[in-house]
Amino acid sequence: MSPNDDTPRHPADGTSRRPTDGTSRRPADGTGTARPAVAGPGTAQPVTAGSGTAAERPYVYARRALAEPDWRRLPGWRGVTEAQWRDAQWQRAHCVRNPAQLRAVTGDLLQDAFLADLAADAARFATMSMLVTPQLLNVMAPDEAGDPAAFTVAFLANPVRRYLVPVASDRHPVWPSHPRAERDSLHEAEMWAVEGLTHRYPTKVLAELLATCPQYCGHCTRMDLVGTSTPQVVKARLTLRPVDRQELMLDYLKRTPAVRDVVVSGGDLANMPWPRLEAFLLRLLELESVRDIRLATKALVGLPQHWLQPAVVEGVGRVAAVARARGVNLAVHTHANHARSVTPLVAEAAGALLAAGVRDVRNQGVLMRGVNATSHDLLDLCFALHGEAGILPYYFYVCDLIPNAEHWRTPLHQARHLQEAIMGHLPGYATPRIVCDVPYVGKRWVHQAAAYDRERGVSYWTRSHGIGLEPPGPERRFPFYDPIDTLPEPGRRWWASQKGES
Repeated sequence: MSPNDDTPRHPADGTSRRPTDGTSRRPADGTGTARPAVAGPGTAQPVTAGSGTAAERPYVYARRALAEPDWRRLPGWRGVTEAQWRDAQWQRAHCVRNPAQLRAVTGDLLQDAFLADLAADAARFATMSMLVTPQLLNVMAPDEAGDPAAFTVAFLANPVRRYLVPVASDRHPVWPSHPRAERDSLHEAEMWAVEGLTHRYPTKVLAELLATCPQYCGHCTRMDLVGTSTPQVVKARLTLRPVDRQELMLDYLKRTPAVRDVVVSGGDLANMPWPRLEAFLLRLLELESVRDIRLATKALVGLPQHWLQPAVVEGVGRVAAVARARGVNLAVHTHANHARSVTPLVAEAAGALLAAGVRDVRNQGVLMRGVNATSHDLLDLCFALHGEAGILPYYFYVCDLIPNAEHWRTPLHQARHLQEAIMGHLPGYATPRIVCDVPYVGKRWVHQAAAYDRERGVSYWTRSHGIGLEPPGPERRFPFYDPIDTLPEPGRRWWASQKGES
């Protein structure tokens, strides 16, 4: 272990137990069984921060104007007008769903080897079906439009491509999944108060109104529920009619005045017809106990055309006016992972929401190797969001423990180093927190682990609340796991020796 490594340590009680009341609401399929935490080689001790990461060159800020790549460089879109490009229905109708449609857009620019790699991933690894909006596909290989070999290399290396159009060669050859990976990695369905309403924190709930998005991200934390099934994952399903599910949610919130903060999500709210969403939000605003409403939509980045539609902007204005009159904070949360995905249309859509009366537009990204896991990439993204698009950098999550995600996930010590490296560059209010969403615990800043065994890559965390679960005990600790390929050799050998054990 390097001199900067934390001393190996392990608490006496590191088990990860499911609630024993049998209240899990997901279909039992044998894929989500909890396993006990590993037994570490040392004694638990307080954790000290240390980077353990090679020094990067100093970051030098230089303002960069946002740019919308020219979609007409791609053979399949050479005749597409600006009016068509700005049309939300055109964008939806021309989403790319499979290798054949990708070939139709890129023509001979994308070589057959890449398309075969993409098909292999869909057959063997993908937990999300392919669905990419033209808006997002357009930011992949934006500067290559001539030589197929150069275009294919640039497309393969593109950071946005890496999480939206994953290929088999991206996946780790030995550890595509961590042995502790689970479909519903955060156990949200075990905390459903009613179908789709996760009550995980004392004063906050998550309302999942639908299970579809305009685009699917390969690292989706709700891959167990969201989207269509893949050969690897038969999706769970929301079973109630939307109107019945919403009535149950509203009734629960009426009966639970301790909840003041409601995250309205899915899936993606951009896939919900605006009149239905507006009706739900206005009823939510009738509840005196609700003081914060956050609307979650990746489509602000992936389909900004939706949020620029006059009927939607006007509807947001009506909801914002009611929220303002009742003293409720209304915000929009989106999901951008790389500066290249932040374009003038994204800035225009964010500006339209703010002008309509939304208090804040904030970004919640995911920390991913090959995408943004350097301080330069994170800072470039934050400056593009905050300085050019009016979007506040808010969180970056350590990628969750879902299946086939090991090539994206970062170890805790690297996340800590990145948090330290970005400090001092942005205004304090616009400096995002890097957090780990620990199963059965919730969001914790990456420096809050109670103990950390660097050799085996196991960190331990505590929680102070027990909403939806058994009450927390003062000595109860919950594990989270680093990707195995980032561990020192003894740790990798230990995990290899555990293969086949549950």
